[in-house]
Amino acid sequence: MAVKGAVLGDILGAQFEFDRPKNLDWKNVPLAEGDAIGFTDDTVMTLAIKKALKIGANLVETMVEVGREYPFAGYGGRFFNWINGNNHEPYNSWGNGSAMRTSFVGEFYEDYDEMQKMAEATAVVSHNHPEGIKGAVVTATCIWMARHGKNKQEIYDYVLEQYPKENYEYSIAYSLDEIRPRYKWNESCQGSVPAAMRCFYESTDYESFIRNVFSLECDSDTFGAIAGGVAEEFYGGFGDVDADGLLKKYLTPDLWEILNM
Repeated sequence: MAVKGAVLGDILGAQFEFDRPKNLDWKNVPLAEGDAIGFTDDTVMTLAIKKALKIGANLVETMVEVGREYPFAGYGGRFFNWINGNNHEPYNSWGNGSAMRTSFVGEFYEDYDEMQKMAEATAVVSHNHPEGIKGAVVTATCIWMARHGKNKQEIYDYVLEQYPKENYEYSIAYSLDEIRPRYKWNESCQGSVPAAMRCFYESTDYESFIRNVFSLECDSDTFGAIAGGVAEEFYGGFGDVDADGLLKKYLTPDLWEILNM
């Protein structure tokens, strides 16, 4: 269930989004500890899109409706205005918000072309810049590939085709060892999606994926949301991580209900 992997990735990553210790022992730190942990706007919008697709509701109306129930979830400035204002037109964003909310698309659609078309649709309501659209489509496609038995090399090759080394500073072609010394906190799709997918590529299970995210000084909740669905689908679950226990603990009853629709 990719959406669970994405939401849990958001929750676990949130604790280090803005308050990551410089010398974090990312290999051994408890997965869930401290006051900063909890869901963010990544979860709220992921579940808003799931609700809209499951019940056949208008995408924008549902995103606005659910988003307004959680006004302090951590929306970026322009998206906060998009949610809470009267103007719900796209604003040419390439921010990683389009990628972090699209996991259910990769889970829900069987047809490849339909999946990609809907991933684009979930982006363009606000993030209609080509990089914003690409981030959403790549994320959903990687989840779709993992669900349909594609191996890591096939997923890697697809992401590399979309984010080639010669054009992207944080292409999936760079190892995490190469990225760590130079990575700067980045809220763009192009600075988040390929690096998040590298965290998945170098993992061996869901927990090691999360620890790879912890290893970077990054937008860690969004990295978790972007590639968490890929990791969950690829590994067929969460291993020793008590996903349902953590999700029940940190989600509101309303969000838990949408998650389990």
